[in-house]
Amino acid sequence: MTEVRVRFPPSPTGYLHIGGARTALLNWLWARKNNGKLILRIEDTDAERSTNASIEGIIDGMTWLGLDWDEGPYFQTEFSENHIQAARQLLESGHAYKCFCTKEKLDKKRAAALAARQDVRYDGTCRNLSPEQILEKEAQGIPSVIRFKVPEKTGVVSYDDKVLGTIERAYSDIEDFVIVRSNGKPLYLLCNVVDDIRDRISHIIRGQDHMTNTTRQVLLYQALGAQVPVFAHMPLTLDLQKKKISKRSHGEIVSVQFYREKGFLPWALCNFLVLLGWNPGTDQEIFSRQELIEAFTLERISKVNSIFNYQKGNAKFFTDPKLIAMNEHYLRTMDISRLGALVKKELIAENLWDKTYDDDKRDWYLATLDLIRDRFHTLKDFTSAGRAYFSDDYEIQAKPLKKNILKHPDLKTWLPMLGKRLAKLTDFNEEEVERVSRELAAELEIKPGILINGMRTVLTGQLAGPSMFAILPVLGKDKVVARLGNIDHLYND
Repeated sequence: MTEVRVRFPPSPTGYLHIGGARTALLNWLWARKNNGKLILRIEDTDAERSTNASIEGIIDGMTWLGLDWDEGPYFQTEFSENHIQAARQLLESGHAYKCFCTKEKLDKKRAAALAARQDVRYDGTCRNLSPEQILEKEAQGIPSVIRFKVPEKTGVVSYDDKVLGTIERAYSDIEDFVIVRSNGKPLYLLCNVVDDIRDRISHIIRGQDHMTNTTRQVLLYQALGAQVPVFAHMPLTLDLQKKKISKRSHGEIVSVQFYREKGFLPWALCNFLVLLGWNPGTDQEIFSRQELIEAFTLERISKVNSIFNYQKGNAKFFTDPKLIAMNEHYLRTMDISRLGALVKKELIAENLWDKTYDDDKRDWYLATLDLIRDRFHTLKDFTSAGRAYFSDDYEIQAKPLKKNILKHPDLKTWLPMLGKRLAKLTDFNEEEVERVSRELAAELEIKPGILINGMRTVLTGQLAGPSMFAILPVLGKDKVVARLGNIDHLYND
């Protein structure tokens, strides 16, 4: 196979979680680096657990992350006849056989093996049944499964892993495994291999938790006369207790949708995820899409499990501090027009959007975002900490209210006084508002910071932010004067 063809085959039994997203990302990177193809394949054979909502969530999550695929989505259930035909082929070629051992019989044998401290594996009872014996059991209505016939000869099955090197497993350590259930439905092991052969998959990039299947799947590729793909098994992502990250154990904190709803940027999440188990061999951590595509190699995937250091219980954030730092970086450095489009969605959702921000106030809108974004962590901050720039209905935080307002009762007089002086300014710019503010502080014989911090609290509701004298012209004279003149309620409340 000369064309690089990789696949992302999620099971639609829940939302797209960060482990799945990382797998999709690394496959996407390898396809893009090699001008190859990424196939999206939904493995929906678990009818009881697969849901349309999960399928939509997977597709929506990948789309939001910007991980476009070239073929699909294909659905595994659409190719069930291919899986059954492959099982028939293996039976006819002698690579598989029908097994009539009942569950009760197998359970007794396993119990006896455990009691004797022997290996628990299928003993090959039905491996060499004659055609006549098979017909007789079928005539009796005894149900059967289909087992793959592992070679009996001394030797090993092996494959070269791009991450872990050569992996070997002795034939004697592999039992004859089931590939078709007694109800006639092929198992994942077989379906997965048949689908990969059909889709001409050249590389399989997946988690190390799949390695228990790999040697058996190599045997299936060989028995079906197909070329074995190149494998690259990624390390697992663990939590702080060294437990595998999973939807079942960790809930929404590991959902891609969680980060979308919390206002994280899709590429910030991708940039973070790729470094969970891969490194470029340099100190670089921030990558553009093109930089990451050029830098990515399978050989730089780590052999060691990574830690997702989410801080469950943190008052504000419930995720890895490194991810927060990356998101901050992208918020503060991304193209301001692109940021404007993203913040617009947040403002619309909170009923804070003014259509003039798209027209005559476009320059003001983008300049405001550029001013306030340096202290923000996620897109949600623009409608919370930044709400005062887009609405008169904003909350004044308790801490700055106590520290900057209630601690100085005379501000009840001083701030309206300042507002009246600012109202007289012809040029409402940084230099002029600073001059007037400092002159009043000198006349009152108080530190300028008392007025400045008081203004910040009244005008923005926040304890910190950009320079106060840069904020005033952005808010505009009318809004500043009105807010400074209406503070009695802060003391009365």
